[in-house]
Amino acid sequence: MEVRKKPTKINRVFWGVLLFVVAQVLTLALVSRIDPFLTENNIYVPGQPPEAVTLWPGQITLPSGEIVQTPAYSSLGPILLYFLAAAGVLGLVLALIPLSVLRTVLRLLFAFIFSWGTFIILVLFVPLAFALGGAFLMGVMWFLIPRVWLHDTALILALASLGAVFGRFITPWTAMILIGALAVYDYLAVRFGFMIWVADKLSQTSALPALIIPQHVHEWGSSLKNPGITSVAEAKLADRNYSILGGGDIAFPGLLTASVYFSQGRAPAIIIAAAGALGLGGAYLIQSYFLKGKAMPALPPIAVCVLIGLIILRLT
Repeated sequence: MEVRKKPTKINRVFWGVLLFVVAQVLTLALVSRIDPFLTENNIYVPGQPPEAVTLWPGQITLPSGEIVQTPAYSSLGPILLYFLAAAGVLGLVLALIPLSVLRTVLRLLFAFIFSWGTFIILVLFVPLAFALGGAFLMGVMWFLIPRVWLHDTALILALASLGAVFGRFITPWTAMILIGALAVYDYLAVRFGFMIWVADKLSQTSALPALIIPQHVHEWGSSLKNPGITSVAEAKLADRNYSILGGGDIAFPGLLTASVYFSQGRAPAIIIAAAGALGLGGAYLIQSYFLKGKAMPALPPIAVCVLIGLIILRLT
């Protein structure tokens, strides 16, 4: 009589928090290399603007009396408009264009984004030729080998690169207000089903901007075309073999961590990274004990915890 072993289960909460921590550690490693890299290659890139939060680009007067110009890339208003416009355009595209048409386009776009993220990381540590080769290889591998482990790896690399690069251009409190505003959007988008609808559509294209966490160890090697993944947003809790953690829940806390690093140094940035991980853990607890596994926006608890972290840093 043949005895079949049960598949080894994994704790999805543990893996979700672990992947968040990995992204934060990678972000901290990258930010420590950005300024030396720019100096070594004689590249000038503007640093963080003054600490004041600016809603729109223009001139501001510092407490010292100095008048400075704040650009659009560091002002809260344009950043929020860019994000909301992108969300609106994405919704229209998914509603109006058949998925059969979008699938290849979206996968090519994601392959490019993952190549960019890999390039940013590699170019900070290895010669340009190796960085270009590694970036090209990552994009091609993800496009041709759509596996869960490779997707999660490529996405973490891209999100860490995003946070490390753009965290240099905005102040911590601008990043905090941005996270707060997006936390409200996150709650409303989940509450009224928009986020779940978008996730369902994108999962069917195998181009999901979220970390995919399987229920069993062997499922890390599953294809992104697996029915359990393409229907993950709509599956009932009892039938769900995978869970997802939105890319924004990784990217925006990483952006704040990088911003704090460039503004205050490594130790404060580590505190903010730890606060973000605590917030994500809190989101999982709320989902498990109060929502019984239903969709939970992770950004609001993360926003609360990193806000407390920033206040502590301000008071100390």
